[in-house]
Amino acid sequence: MSLEQEIRFVLNRQPTRVSVPVTISALEMIRDKLKLTGTKCGCEEGECGACTILLDGISVNSCLVFAVECDGRELTTIEGLQTKEGLSKLQQAFVEKGAVQCGFCIPGMIMQGTHLLDKNPDMTVEEIKRGIEGNLCRCTGYKKVIEAIASALHGPAEPKPKSFTAETQRTQRESKALRDLGASAVDSLPRKP
Repeated sequence: MSLEQEIRFVLNRQPTRVSVPVTISALEMIRDKLKLTGTKCGCEEGECGACTILLDGISVNSCLVFAVECDGRELTTIEGLQTKEGLSKLQQAFVEKGAVQCGFCIPGMIMQGTHLLDKNPDMTVEEIKRGIEGNLCRCTGYKKVIEAIASALHGPAEPKPKSFTAETQRTQRESKALRDLGASAVDSLPRKP
């Protein structure tokens, strides 16, 4: 038999009251008691970042926080980022940049990115890289995740050039010549009758 305690907090801008065993984590409360499954259960040791939420505006691994520690506080999960208008700016940037891969780590990445953007709206790409070090992804090299966060900060991370430079034009000519050379080499191969 487990000792339970009633706690009250604000969850995704909504006053919430729930009775929880004193031994469960905020992650277990969010997923099992409150049925918000966007927050993922990964390592349960605070190493992967899949369970990242905002607690009073600060990113935390919800697997390391007891649910009872949420009493009187404000929690934001991935479900709480969406606005009446739709996805948050960062969520939309993840979609536009194709930074979603399998999707398992993405809620934690977006929550960490949200914290970073709130904390430092003038952050550099290097600071973004440092800021997401605690969020692991098994699918990607993080390039698109970093681009998405940078894009949410100040537009596209790598803007497209408005006009071609002489170097770009030379490279395109060389590529075409190589393609043509490859095509003529294939054409010169003996054909079966």
